[in-house]
Amino acid sequence: MNACQEKGKKQEEKPERALPNIVIIYADDLGYGELGAYGATELETPNLDRLAHGGMRFTNGHAASATCTPSRYALLTGTYPWRNTRAKILPGTAPLIIDTAQMTLPKMLKQQGYATGIVGKWHLGLGTGTVNWNEPIGPGPNEVGFDESFIMAATQDRVPTVYIENGKVVGLEADDPIQVDYQKNFEGEPTGKERPELLKMKPSHGHDNSIVNGISRIGYMKGGEAAKWIDEDMADVFLKEAQAYVNQHKARPFFLYYALQQPHVPRTPHPRFVGSSGMGPRGDVIVEADWCVGQFLNTLETAGILENTLIIFSSDNGPVVDDGYMDESVERLGNHIPAGPLRGGKYSLFEAGTRVPFLAYWKGKISPGVSDALVSQLDLLSSLAQLTESDVRAPDSKALMDTFLGKGNEGRAQLVLEATGRTALRQGDWVMIPPHNGRAKNTLVNIELGNDPNYQLYHLKDDLGQQNNLAASRPEKLEEMKQAYEQVLGQ
Repeated sequence: MNACQEKGKKQEEKPERALPNIVIIYADDLGYGELGAYGATELETPNLDRLAHGGMRFTNGHAASATCTPSRYALLTGTYPWRNTRAKILPGTAPLIIDTAQMTLPKMLKQQGYATGIVGKWHLGLGTGTVNWNEPIGPGPNEVGFDESFIMAATQDRVPTVYIENGKVVGLEADDPIQVDYQKNFEGEPTGKERPELLKMKPSHGHDNSIVNGISRIGYMKGGEAAKWIDEDMADVFLKEAQAYVNQHKARPFFLYYALQQPHVPRTPHPRFVGSSGMGPRGDVIVEADWCVGQFLNTLETAGILENTLIIFSSDNGPVVDDGYMDESVERLGNHIPAGPLRGGKYSLFEAGTRVPFLAYWKGKISPGVSDALVSQLDLLSSLAQLTESDVRAPDSKALMDTFLGKGNEGRAQLVLEATGRTALRQGDWVMIPPHNGRAKNTLVNIELGNDPNYQLYHLKDDLGQQNNLAASRPEKLEEMKQAYEQVLGQ
């Protein structure tokens, strides 16, 4: 055997590098204080608590934004959403806001040999402009790195109210084409505003356009009757798709982005879960989401791959209670505090806007623990690249895989927070919110937005609830934060 043959044989005999399956389970509008593991006493979340107590629970983990689309953009691209002016809450007809040439988390993992799939909420736009829902729709998830996709286009409260699988509307009949418009209604189509007697769930503000399944939505839609989803079945539909994906790909490394719709409005628990929380539909869908996670874990166990699967669980932003429907979410909240000890919530620059449950679970690989390291969902792209030995890095994404695995406690030095286009800076235990015009409180949802004509400076280690503004008493620290803030925004 010559030297070249011997070298070739050694290469053939070299075992393949073991790659873990990677699953990101992403909740929608779930607050920091919603899980038992984060201090909730009025809601039972045993399956999510299993992840928390069996893995690494982060007390200082953040979404990139206090609203959905920007956080989802950051999660998949590792890029601050404020760098992309289109990364804002999108209508259901918005074009894709991720450039198809841009590096993404699923693209990176595909390069490393992974099968890639998404099940659930997308809300990052589809197509390039006006979408014809009756033809193949693209670009979308399949053009930015996902081999397979089963999604809803935007949110449960926006049209079109249909599932889309690999760019095609599921169940669409050729003789009943879909029409969607966000400016004007279609002649003869009832709306929640004009026909409230047709509603089983009435809007509290907005959400009074086209009626589907007795619920009025944002935007107008006509046609596609056979393709329209049944809201109460949505959690089961997405769960079954996620389970099927696991079973179809369990023989090779896979990445699954399982994007739950709960507890975003409209909150429509399956009848099995109605009354399960004692808090009305909002609490019930959190219980439902927890059950879905438990069923999904069972699927991984039955497939024999739980020990080789890294699971990340988090939420796209902080909580909101009344977000547009009369679902008794406020009246039946009781002693439950969705934001826990934090100030603000969804839409807010205060901590509850972006500080969310953040869990990393890998049975047998991550020892149970709690970390106070400052981490962001932005960091998942570079960190998972690090885990899979990819050279890909995103400029705003920090490679912190040892921290996620519980092998260290290094966190980010600083993090720019974002909420509906407004930004602030976290640096260590300090947060600086620059002056922002606008109302101090969104009275429709009863959330403080963090807007103030003056600078705000808080030391979170001593003042987690952000009650003591130190801007006047710590001018040197304020100046230091202002300079750091201006520097990162100018990069």
